[in-house]
Amino acid sequence: MDAASRTVLLAGASGLVGREVLQALLSDASVAQVHSLGRRELALQHPKLTQHPVDFAKLPPLPSAQECYIALGTTIKVAGSQEAFRAVDFDAVVNTARAAKAAGATRVGVVSAMGSDPRASLFYSRVKGEMEQALQALGFATLVIARPSMLAGDRATLGQPVRGGEELATKVSRWLGPLIPANYRSIAAASVARALLKAVPSLTGTRVMLSGELRGY
Repeated sequence: MDAASRTVLLAGASGLVGREVLQALLSDASVAQVHSLGRRELALQHPKLTQHPVDFAKLPPLPSAQECYIALGTTIKVAGSQEAFRAVDFDAVVNTARAAKAAGATRVGVVSAMGSDPRASLFYSRVKGEMEQALQALGFATLVIARPSMLAGDRATLGQPVRGGEELATKVSRWLGPLIPANYRSIAAASVARALLKAVPSLTGTRVMLSGELRGY
């Protein structure tokens, strides 16, 4: 791409993967502008960065952009209920994708999870699967769905609750290493971000990237 030719939307820059995506976009010479969507502003200023505090249930028209990265997500424990979880992991994600498409975005990358399946008996996995299905129905020229296993990263520095499952998965992956199938080992948030940032600008069509593949980035 030409120097500084890309305008990008990013939802979820305050999270583990979103933070890595934002840092990479701001340092990328081909990116002219990054519009960050979040419930509150980040303690960060950069010439390329414009922050938009938003209500994901009532998104305003978004700035024109070619690409959109969506790294929104919570847990039922943190959200407090299944309804509150769905409001983030389905409604906010799909609302963002729709608004991005209306703003001209044709390329989208989204963080989902291993086990996502709209027919899953587990509520978490079913919601993730329904979200993926809804995004595919929007008809983007490029849609990259990253399905990481448990994320490895420092949530405490982001002011987020530490997730016990992630901590345990990281320890187990460190102890057992190659004995665990690649798709189910703990994965660094930076690897997920790098995979999305490489795939979204270069691929066409819908691509699902499982955790084992994401680990290679």
